[in-house]
Amino acid sequence: MTSTRIALATAVSLSLITLSACGSTTGDRALSGGAIGAGVGAVGGAVVGGNPVAGAVIGGAVGAAAGALTDRADIDLGKPIWR
Repeated sequence: MTSTRIALATAVSLSLITLSACGSTTGDRALSGGAIGAGVGAVGGAVVGGNPVAGAVIGGAVGAAAGALTDRADIDLGKPIWR
């Protein structure tokens, strides 16, 4: 069971980093990274038997930070849907 949780945590972390953000401004990237992170965190929290709300909060914070700390040259997923 522990190896399953480690594998899931690794997959969620890699997904979060890979899909950290889209957009060209820091605000766009932080917003989209936070939304993606919250979704991934909620699913991850539910799958490992934890609290999905806590997972969403943690994932959202990490995703927003990852989005804000990257620039367009690092990861570019295109134009955000709200633009």
